Parts: sequence; C-alpha cells; structure tokens
Amino acid sequence: MQVVQQQDFRALVDNHPRAIMLSTTEPRIVYANRMFCAVTGYQSDEVLGQPPSILSSGLHSPEFYQAMWQSLERHGRWEGLIWNRRKSGETYPQWLTIYPLEHGNRRFWAGVFTDVGDVAAGDERLASLAYYDPLTELPNRSLFQEFLKARVARRARDSRRFAVLFVDLDFFKSVNDLHGHECGDRVLQHAAYCIQSVLRRGDVVARLSGDEFSAIIELQSGDDLDGVCQRMIHIFQAPMVVDHREYFLSASVGAAVYPEHGKTGSELLQNADRAMYTAKLAGRACYRLYSEVATEQGRREQRLSEALMASLKTAPEEFSVVYQPQYWLDSGRIAGLEALLRWRHPEFGVVSPAEFVPIAEQRGHIHELTGHLVRCILADLPDSPGLLPRDLRLAINISARQITDSRLEGLLGPLFCRIRRIGWRPEIEITETHLMNLSPQCLNRLREFGHQGVGVAIDDFGTGYSSLAYLHTLPVQVLKIDRQFTWRLGGKSGDSRIVAAILGIAEALGLEVVAEGIESEDQHSRLRELKCHRGQGFLMARPLPWQALGSALVD
Repeated sequence: MQVVQQQDFRALVDNHPRAIMLSTTEPRIVYANRMFCAVTGYQSDEVLGQPPSILSSGLHSPEFYQAMWQSLERHGRWEGLIWNRRKSGETYPQWLTIYPLEHGNRRFWAGVFTDVGDVAAGDERLASLAYYDPLTELPNRSLFQEFLKARVARRARDSRRFAVLFVDLDFFKSVNDLHGHECGDRVLQHAAYCIQSVLRRGDVVARLSGDEFSAIIELQSGDDLDGVCQRMIHIFQAPMVVDHREYFLSASVGAAVYPEHGKTGSELLQNADRAMYTAKLAGRACYRLYSEVATEQGRREQRLSEALMASLKTAPEEFSVVYQPQYWLDSGRIAGLEALLRWRHPEFGVVSPAEFVPIAEQRGHIHELTGHLVRCILADLPDSPGLLPRDLRLAINISARQITDSRLEGLLGPLFCRIRRIGWRPEIEITETHLMNLSPQCLNRLREFGHQGVGVAIDDFGTGYSSLAYLHTLPVQVLKIDRQFTWRLGGKSGDSRIVAAILGIAEALGLEVVAEGIESEDQHSRLRELKCHRGQGFLMARPLPWQALGSALVD
C-alpha cells in the first residue's frame, strides 16, 4: 500500500527505538518496523496481512479487549500493559499505546510498544508497575486476576483442564524480623526464581503480596498437578543460599482445579488459598487439594485466631501454666521443670499450644503470649526456697522472633531473678527450625543469656536442618530430642540409630541431651542404655499445676 511505501515514512519509523506496527480497521497488519521484528521474533513478511491477534498470548479475557476498544472509540487512544506472545511461544509484558492515523481517505491503527521486561524500557517500565511486581519482575495480583479471568473464559472454548496454585513461603517472616527487609527482598527474589523453575511453558506465575505467590497450571494428564506440586515442595527442601548465607524455608501449597473447585477466577483463587491454609495446618512443607471438609477446618482456625486476639487483651484468667518434670535418667531424680502455657476458652474449651502458639506468632502477638506465661509463673513461684529442692532447671519456650525484641529483657528479667532466688537455674528453649535462621545479632543476644547463667536449649532437635559446622557455633548447652524419635525406641521397631547419632553429636560438642515424649518402659530403658542425660514424658510424670506437683519435687 502506498502509505507504507513512501521513503520519508520509512526513514522516520524503520529505525525507531520502539516497536511500531500499523493495521487497517479490519484489522490486518500492513507494516512492522525493525524493532517490532526484534521484540516479537517475527519477520515482517510473516505478519503482513495477518490480524494483530497473531501476537495474542491468550492470557487476557474478552472483557479486557472489549474495554480496550471502548476506550479507542470514546477517547481515540488506549495505553496500558498487555501480555503478548513472541514467535518462540514465550509470553512477555509490553507497554502498548494504540491510536488512530488518517492517510488520504483511509483510517489506520498505530500500535507502539516496548518490552517492559527489558531493563532499558525506561518510562514505560515504570508505568507498568500498576500491573507488575518490580522486586520479582512477575505479574502482580491485579494482572494475575485478569489472566485468571481470561483462562476461565477460554476454558469454554478449548475445554482443557487447569489448576490454580497458591504458594506461601513458610518461616519467611522470621527472615525479615531477624535479618531486615533488604535481606528479605533478596531471599524473595531467589524464591521467585525457584518457583518459576518448576513450572512449564504455558504456566503463569505471579507474586500476590509479601511471600505469597500464585500460578495457573495447564493440566494435560492426570498426574500433572501432583508432579508440579511435588517439585514445588522439593525445591525448597534444600537450604536457600543468598549472599553466601543459608536460609531454611519451606513452601505450603494449595491447589484448586477448574471447574470442580470453582467456576470463576475469584472462586478458584480463594479456594486455592484455603487449601494452602490446610497445608499449613498439616505441618507446612506440603500441598493440599481444596476440599469442603478442609475448608471447615480453616474457618475454625480463623475463628480461633480472632478469639485468641481477644483473650490476650481482655481475659488473662483464661491462661494458666502447667509444669512437666524432667528427670535424670541414670538416677531417676528430678532434674527440673518445663513450664507450659495453657489456654481454656469459654467457647473452644482447652486449646492445644500447637494451635494457638503459631497463631500468636503469625499475628505478631507472641510477646503478649509470653507475657501471660511469665505472669502465671511468677504467681506460682515462691519468693524463697523454703523446702524446694535446690539446683533444678526451669525451662520456658521463647520464639526466635522475640530474641531481638527490646521488650524481652524487661519481661524475662523479673522471672529470672525469681528463679535464681529459689536456687534454680533458668533455661530457654528455641525450636531448631527457627534457630537455624538467627542473625549474628540474635546469636550474640543468646550468648549474653549464657553469660548471665541462662541455659539455652534447642527444642525439637532432629526436625530441622542443622549442620555440624553451624551447630558448633551456636551458643547452646542442651539438645532436646523430638518426641517422634523417642517413639521409635523400644517396641517392635526398636530403631535407635537417630537417637544414638544425636547423642554422639552432643557428646562431641559437650552438650546435655533431653529426650521428650517418653511413654513406655522400653523407651526409658533404651535411653538409659544410650546414656541420654535427661528425659520427660507421660511415663514419668504428666504436666501438672504448681499446687499439684507435690511428690514430684521431693528430692
């Protein structure tokens, strides 16, 4: 056509730094400049005469294009972020401007665009931030919801099954709390790369907010979903190395399949989120498919969360403490007590710490919970030794997120003073998984506790990722063997290899070992044979209120 043959026109646009194409109102492409070919991968003769939809990624809904044409009709212009597809099949974001051109008696549409994934995209890249996460360079929630709406609309035409994943990074908040947000951002970038690496061409992934990601997974066979979810869990099992430091995260993944678990994009995303929460309740580092039964459990968890927040602020009488005795296994004499917080709610009854402690951590109220623990212990302990046995340990559980909290010393100081006043020694327990992510500042704070005569114990040892080199540097004096390994002792299985290995590590590092969850004589006998130092469990004594300890404290 004459409009695209004139030399002055070609001199103006052929070497323009942005991709340019012209189309008729039919529409058919009648011109594409060199940058168009560089960005899309098509040669000009491959697209001339073709509709612009040859570039379509299929990620946008019919409503998206309807709004585009309505804007062109009303305002004579449309500008925004659109995801298109290169000749290679790769989808990419472009910042596109469309406006009309008149030449002679004919009307054309000009499309000018820039690949905003290109760091040289300039102002267009900045303008795209309303749809694009600048940290991970993934679509954000708004754009993902648009893609999801389009995928639901497309399902009516191609009948292919697809699933929505909701991915939440476990323990990421502790990275921000302990190392700062700058470090957290770099860990998030690495995590986004890990998530992308397990997906396939045609799948779409986005960062929704914070440490939450979502993806649209095309299902071509019956085991596709299981395979993707398994890879997603597996890739986070190894430590994540960022800036020469190891971080131990895991992923909880929820999945919802169209149309069984939702017939709209919002339903699918909501149900995938609910399934993810079920994975959290199952212990994290796993995936769950949406189910109505699991959703009911999630609703209970939400109600429980709201009740805990209210009780922490207005109902201190609902909290109490019980004490589980620990014994020297060689002599059977009492070695100390572990103080355990209990919560009895008027509606929910007695709530397990395994439920309410994670809620307090996630909602940022762990300091208030520890405050109730300390208050209850101080109400129980006498001001003087009296007839109490001497040189016992009194252990309390502390969240790793509290270690650098400036309020912690003021909270624990009076408790430690009272414990020393009766001739006992204070001890704090921190779970192994959290201990592995502590910053140098937190480790120095633990060393200060040690210098003050406070024992530091690794709780649930064996469930995390401790390396011998790292364990050697930790300011700890005690390892507590997780109950799942104690349960393997005695009986038919008689598997003592892990416990023996832990005891060997402890002996080499000069650490004491406490075995949790001793419930049978076989377990007790085997631990004595292995020369484990201390033990606790229902076989020897159940957790009791202070007034009921009685003979357990008799020396």
